[in-house]
Amino acid sequence: MRRIIASLSLLALTLTTFHAHAAEWGLKPGTPKLQSAGPLAFGPDGILLVGDNTAATIFAIATDDEAQPVAKVHYQIDDVAGQISKALKSSGSTTIKDMAVNPDSGNVYFSVVSDGEPSIVRLTTAGKFQAMDLANVKFLKAELRDAPSPDAAGRRGRKPRDSSITDIAYVDGRVIVSGLSSGKAPSAIRELVFPFQAKDHGASVEIYHGAHGKFEDYSPVQTFVPFNIGGKPSLLAGYICTPLVRFPLDQLQASEKVRGTTVAELGNRNRPLDMIVYKQDGKDYLLLSNSARGVMKISTENIAQNKGITSRVSGGGTAGQEYETIKRMEGVVQLDKLDDSRAVVVTQTDGGLALESVALP
Repeated sequence: MRRIIASLSLLALTLTTFHAHAAEWGLKPGTPKLQSAGPLAFGPDGILLVGDNTAATIFAIATDDEAQPVAKVHYQIDDVAGQISKALKSSGSTTIKDMAVNPDSGNVYFSVVSDGEPSIVRLTTAGKFQAMDLANVKFLKAELRDAPSPDAAGRRGRKPRDSSITDIAYVDGRVIVSGLSSGKAPSAIRELVFPFQAKDHGASVEIYHGAHGKFEDYSPVQTFVPFNIGGKPSLLAGYICTPLVRFPLDQLQASEKVRGTTVAELGNRNRPLDMIVYKQDGKDYLLLSNSARGVMKISTENIAQNKGITSRVSGGGTAGQEYETIKRMEGVVQLDKLDDSRAVVVTQTDGGLALESVALP
């Protein structure tokens, strides 16, 4: 009986601590009015970061998840889109925009569009899908001051506003946001001090695109991961068609153009989808899912000494950091870490979308 009482007391303390943390970060009760729901990431204390491209806004939303060990968490779920539609009581089509795993609880979160409306859906470790009620939750928001105009026209008929936020990550008290800006060199990486107490700042970024054989500053980062390279906090960023580029974070704090170092060219006619970094046998690896080239396990060996690709890589060829394609992960369209040895993946199958927890390769 004493052991049960102690456990209940600990749970009460955990919940009290969580709510105190939410208050400490300045989150206030209200209703975040999402105009769209796109990239997801987690900040401190289970705070969900949501990118809303239509509003050009980052929302920080308290999830009220209870912290728990995730070692025994296991997922194996078929027809994920159908399960989400049921949770939303939707009769129309459902599109998953992004997925993120809460590292404190193991719960999986989805940003979706269903019946034309944006929503956030939670998958609990018990396997239950829940539509997240955003009425009177604790939240904050930050509007991007340099986002493209909603009426601006882009290349190939695409609206730049729809790519104002392409990926998000929380790093040491900062929210890093990639996407397009309204500047002459629109590809940008922004930095917002959390909890959104100061104006955002950042830089336009330029890269050498090996498949195109030239420097470019108009295509946005598609996905990125924070990574310590040579003792420096950095980002590794994936671009369409498919350069992998290194950016030191301290260079991105000035409002000017920054040229990244292209450490790999991974082949043309391809879109990077999701990327994580993990350690295995004492070495760091990237795991990158792609639209056309499968899931790549990319070595980071000597990446700090990589001087970068500065000449054309033709014929769909590859260069730079070595990688292998993981055949058993074919069809992965969403990817995030569950713990140090496992990931949660969403895979396109003949029967639709399936979700499972898998060992990192």
